[in-house]
Amino acid sequence: MSRDRLKELAADERFIAGIYNYCDRWCERCPQTLHCLNFSLSEEEFSDPETHDIRNEAFWRKLSEILRESLELLREAGKKWGVEIETLDSMKDTESMGAQDEAAENHVICRAARSYNKIVEDWFKKGETFPFGIVTVANQGVDLEEAFEVIRWYQYFIAAKVIRAIRGKKEEEEEGGDEFPSDADGSAKIALIAIERSIGAWAVIPRYNRLYKESVFEIIHLLDLLRQAVEETFPKARSFIRPGFDSVDPNTAGSGPGF
Repeated sequence: MSRDRLKELAADERFIAGIYNYCDRWCERCPQTLHCLNFSLSEEEFSDPETHDIRNEAFWRKLSEILRESLELLREAGKKWGVEIETLDSMKDTESMGAQDEAAENHVICRAARSYNKIVEDWFKKGETFPFGIVTVANQGVDLEEAFEVIRWYQYFIAAKVIRAIRGKKEEEEEGGDEFPSDADGSAKIALIAIERSIGAWAVIPRYNRLYKESVFEIIHLLDLLRQAVEETFPKARSFIRPGFDSVDPNTAGSGPGF
């Protein structure tokens, strides 16, 4: 790309400054590529990005609907499936009983996020041959293959962002500053979005085969506990404004075009 073309792109008003700082790096599924300079630099030739973005926004909104349904049914389903619903107190107790290691990687939330990595890997290894076809569920808009793709994309992303958020929080506390917006809050917010998208994707699976309902529910329950813990640790994360993705007052789960 020539220097003149680079300057031309950088001056284009359709690009939103900093939009790529708190995204999930999943350009193929992003509803805002039309406004991202990084995407345009990497994909100089792309056809009809506006149509591409609208299609992705519709996909995430459908997954968001599944997420909301899943969270509403979580505790009710737990009783039906015989799975005890814990509270955040269990995570607090684990932290207080453990060694008080200041390293971010040993924070209880980071350990929980990393444990999710292994749980996902084990689940897929046990079900390498799934007894159902990869077909679209009528009126759902998210098929099984897409659900697996979402789960796999965020499998390690969640822990990476949670660890970054915890590390950033510790650094901010040590420096004694009260900077807002906080990078720690921004990292926590994208981690929350990844957690919620993962919950929505897991909730798709039992719609294909109910034999997986209990194992999937246990994973959703873990993710829900992790979500609560991140929200409690970073109470300002939800109000963090991600350029291009969030409205001025994103107080509800899944707000903004990003999810």
